[in-house]
Amino acid sequence: MLCNYLEDTIELIDSAPSWEDSIKIAAEPLLKQGNINESYIQDMISNIHKFGPYIVIVPGIAMPHAQNKGGVIKNGVSLLKLKKPVLYPEDKEVNIVMVLAATDSSGHLDLISDLSSVLADEDIKNSLENAKSKDEILRLIKSVE
Repeated sequence: MLCNYLEDTIELIDSAPSWEDSIKIAAEPLLKQGNINESYIQDMISNIHKFGPYIVIVPGIAMPHAQNKGGVIKNGVSLLKLKKPVLYPEDKEVNIVMVLAATDSSGHLDLISDLSSVLADEDIKNSLENAKSKDEILRLIKSVE
């Protein structure tokens, strides 16, 4: 399920200038595919300014998302892997940014539960952090689905 979403939305780059940029870069594939529009990216960034880094769900991994106020056209997930971590508020280092876009809260919860089961496995999480290619990331996620 998750793999279908991530097929064309995984990016690997060296670094991001700021946490805000890491969200913009991570969301770019969803924007290009028409899953979301610019307002959704702004909503995700505003949420962190308002509520702090609650989206850093486990050390090293952030899962930015926001309520759909018209910014999500269709469900999607994208993944950005940074070689060099970016600092989120409260000095939380993040090197994997997974953007969640869901048209409604039930889709939202399904995606979060899929992602959580992937990230709950310490070996998978470590392998994900060390992955060097899109194919390697997809293989890892397929192995736990």
